[in-house]
Parts: sequence; structure tokens; C-alpha cells
Amino acid sequence: MSRVGNPYDNAKAESFMKTLKKEEVNGSACQDIADLRQRLCEFFESTSDRARLHSALGYLSPVRFEQNLLT
Repeated sequence: MSRVGNPYDNAKAESFMKTLKKEEVNGSACQDIADLRQRLCEFFESTSDRARLHSALGYLSPVRFEQNLLT
């Protein structure tokens, strides 16, 4: 999070929160806090970390980038 007077440090955190809210939280009905925790874990493990394309990796997913390194 940002230091006092430096709004640019928040950019990555706020971008992540926007993506999380848009793709997982909004529009999905959770039954209780345990259900929400489960959904968030699944989101982090499958969508956010493994499938999302990253410009720093040549617009490949992290899994595909690692596969290319191994071959």
C-alpha cells in the first residue's frame, strides 16, 4: 500500500482488487464466509495465477511461460 503522499504505490493493489471484484466477488452469491473463502482460494489458484496473461512474460500465462523454459 502507498506511503503518505505517494499515490502510485497503490496502483498494483488497486488493479488486483478491481479484477477480483469484477471476476469473482460481484455477481456471485456466496452462502457463508466458508463458501467465500473457498471461492477466493479457487480464484487465486486457477484464474489469477495460472491462466492470466502477463505482459512481462510475453503475453503468456505463467504456466505456459514455465513450460517454454523447460522445453
